[in-house]
Amino acid sequence: MIQVIDVHKKFGPQEVLRGTNLTIDDGCITTIIGGSGSGKTVLLKTMIALLLPDSGRILVDGTDITGLGQRPLNEIRRKFGFLFQGAALLDSMTLFDNIAFPLRERTRLGEEAIGRKVRERLEQVGLGDMGYKYPAEVSGGMKKRAGFARALATDPEIVLFDEPTTGLDPRLGQSIHRLIAAMQSQLGFTGVIVSHDIPEVFTISHRVAMLADGAIVESGPAAEFLQSQNPVVRRFLHGDAGEAVQ
Repeated sequence: MIQVIDVHKKFGPQEVLRGTNLTIDDGCITTIIGGSGSGKTVLLKTMIALLLPDSGRILVDGTDITGLGQRPLNEIRRKFGFLFQGAALLDSMTLFDNIAFPLRERTRLGEEAIGRKVRERLEQVGLGDMGYKYPAEVSGGMKKRAGFARALATDPEIVLFDEPTTGLDPRLGQSIHRLIAAMQSQLGFTGVIVSHDIPEVFTISHRVAMLADGAIVESGPAAEFLQSQNPVVRRFLHGDAGEAVQ
């Protein structure tokens, strides 16, 4: 579904991605791990061209998005949903209207059809009776769920998750992981998660890739990844993230 091919990205003198290569399999959940500042979110944003690489290619379903004009790029982006780290809900809108927003902006559905879709998504994420509330009136976990519902509103083929459990206690984090796994199983989307929840996130991941020093140092099935003998991976999994990204 997504191929990252020899991608480089710099911010001033800092080279964040240094020839990064990664394949995201169709219909699977792939989790990207790595130390703080290793470039995980930068890599995620290049997959949807929120950031463009300095060199290299990003193929989405076989199409290189790095050189597309705005109109064809927008068409490719219709394949995506994105759950941002802080949920990125609009404070001036109710949860219902936050979820309805992409449907109103990107589709020609009438209000009746939009209402049905929004109510369906609210129910699926466990917020069936909360659509009238504003983001300031709900908990952090509920905001994450509403953000996930919005990401799913347009029936995307691919959903990107940027640290979906940041700011949540372990119990709530586990509930978000279970929700992601349940919705992926039900809807069949391709999921890409950037996460620091090690090893908990492995329980919902089909594949895991580790980013260190600007490149993917290991990628494979989640169960096998935990048994990796790669010293960089082993240092990271055992808590020495500093050494892993040197």
